[in-house]
Amino acid sequence: MYYIRIAITLMALTFAVSASMGQKDRLMIQKVIEEGYVQGLHNKGDLQKTAASFHPGFNLLGVRNNMLTKFPIYSWLESSKQRREKSEDKRTSRTIAKYPMIDITGNAAIAKVELYKDDKKIFTDYLSLYRFNEGWRIVSKIYHDHR
Repeated sequence: MYYIRIAITLMALTFAVSASMGQKDRLMIQKVIEEGYVQGLHNKGDLQKTAASFHPGFNLLGVRNNMLTKFPIYSWLESSKQRREKSEDKRTSRTIAKYPMIDITGNAAIAKVELYKDDKKIFTDYLSLYRFNEGWRIVSKIYHDHR
């Protein structure tokens, strides 16, 4: 009976530690997405934080004319920087993100992110992330445009 109690206690502790680590990873992932992607690219935030949030091999994948398109992070950052320098980016309302799903398995994660502007859903994004030595980094994105 004594050994059964010890086994149950150890299992409960393992579950509690695992759940705590999972919550910590979720918060870290949400922070990477919020600071680097939402604030950095959608709300004209710090592009250095944005670059640090994305893996250099990142690609934004889309479908145009029934063909798969790829837009690497270095091109996305450069076009964002140029729009800001030319003052072509006239956005005044802020983009707000909701995170209905973040699923983590080991060092891999997927996040469903809903983006809203003026209380209207504009995008649903699916971001893939990996945990590297430096932390969680966004490695790819697919999306649906609601506009």
